[in-house]
Amino acid sequence: MKVIFLKDVKGQGKKDDIKEVKDGYAENFLIKNGYAIKYTERSKEILNNQINTRNEKEKELIEKCKVMKVELEKKTYTFKVKTGKEDKVFGSISSKAIADELSKDGYKVDKKKIKIDESLSTLGTHIVKVELHPKVIVDLKIKLEK
Repeated sequence: MKVIFLKDVKGQGKKDDIKEVKDGYAENFLIKNGYAIKYTERSKEILNNQINTRNEKEKELIEKCKVMKVELEKKTYTFKVKTGKEDKVFGSISSKAIADELSKDGYKVDKKKIKIDESLSTLGTHIVKVELHPKVIVDLKIKLEK
């Protein structure tokens, strides 16, 4: 029996895959538990519509992220830090602090998407990578001042 997978099933198929499986397995496990539906022309048509809708939303999201990237690349975020002898910074700037600063500016970015390669513990300008989308990564300028 041909089925369309609605969810990922380990060892069988991923979401939106169309595969041939044994009748008993399809009816007693996949369809019964909501992992798949029986393949028909109508179900194939619905699947194609859903995929097209998802692709359009994805393209819109990427476009929004590209606009956001252009705006963020023009900006430099400045953090005032305490320093000790020889201008050594106490502590460092965390991804949460950067995310908070971005949210004050109206950009909603998850702190887990901010990649800090080396710790921000010296004065000056640093470049931090921010993943707005897996296909859109921005280099954000962070400046540390006394």
